[in-house]
Amino acid sequence: QVQLVESGGGLVQPGGSLRLSCAASGGTFNGFAVGWFRQVPGKERELAAAISWSGNTYEDYPVKGRFTISRDNAKNTVSLQMTALKPEDTALYYCAAQRRSYYYISSAYDNWGQGIQVTVSS
Repeated sequence: QVQLVESGGGLVQPGGSLRLSCAASGGTFNGFAVGWFRQVPGKERELAAAISWSGNTYEDYPVKGRFTISRDNAKNTVSLQMTALKPEDTALYYCAAQRRSYYYISSAYDNWGQGIQVTVSS
């Protein structure tokens, strides 16, 4: 198990950028794949981007080319750089981690942060 703490959310105008960070609190990301999920009211939580322990990445189609996930294993942090933001990117974003399966398998994630709000609006 690992405790996750997200930071960096907020309000941004369409076309703007925002960077989310996820830190491992009281532990490390050693061996964990880490993903960023997002959820809007009334819809299921969706995997937006994920990164393996070795640095392989996955980005879901709606964010591909706009969102970049990266990790610094020495600092126990994973970041999600979001650019060209759209109103439809508005959601509660969750950091999650797992060591059970491949990094792009959303159902494998079993450690969750509290979530952080991202709102894209003018």
